[in-house]
Amino acid sequence: MPKAMTKSQIVAGVAEKVGITKKQAGEAIETLATMAYKNARNGFTVPGLGKLVLVNRKARMGRNPATGAAIKIPAKRVVKFRVAKACKDAILG
Repeated sequence: MPKAMTKSQIVAGVAEKVGITKKQAGEAIETLATMAYKNARNGFTVPGLGKLVLVNRKARMGRNPATGAAIKIPAKRVVKFRVAKACKDAILG
């Protein structure tokens, strides 16, 4: 099974495709990530890829897999990534 691309491979690929330096491509990717972190509360969409959303999970009962004992899992806020339909269609066909 092929390995996932590393950050340096992604930066090099973007730089080559767009025709900019690797440093500029790295800064652009870092800026996109920083913007996503700051705006995830309101929902951050990367066109053609998906959307980061903040979701409130309810409290629930779970089970400890080692002992089988029931445990209470508290309510919490989590970050989810919803994949865009265009992305699904491109990957899955």
